[in-house]
Amino acid sequence: MNIKNYTSSVPADTTISQIEAKLAASGASGIMKLYNPAGRVSSLVFKTELGGKTYTIRLPANVQKCFEALWKDHCKRVSRPKESTKGAIMAQAERTAWRIVQEWVEIQLSMIYMNQAQFLEVFMPYVFDGKQTFFEYQAANQFKALPANCP
Repeated sequence: MNIKNYTSSVPADTTISQIEAKLAASGASGIMKLYNPAGRVSSLVFKTELGGKTYTIRLPANVQKCFEALWKDHCKRVSRPKESTKGAIMAQAERTAWRIVQEWVEIQLSMIYMNQAQFLEVFMPYVFDGKQTFFEYQAANQFKALPANCP
């Protein structure tokens, strides 16, 4: 399987705490959690100040999409997948999704620390206005703000 951390046994809550600690150590403030209807953390939201301006960032973990990928892989490997395994795969999907977010955050922060990228260069898609991220806004507008043809 070509999915990083697909066998992670680290509880999602532990990984989320590790992400929060890394963000706080990097100057983030006001870190909070957003929850889905099932009462599970769906996103981390934090604030950071750059050049006298405060930005709000929302980092989601798309557990449902991770579940779909893991379930699809499971169904390829098992001739008769059982519905009873869905719960275990969903739990694995939550662990995997958050672990991937953690590694992504750590890599992006390393890039910033090493002057390989700027904060907004890597976090811009996740800038959050309280309703949607910058990426979601652009997607809803069919990415009209992007150049039509890049050479």
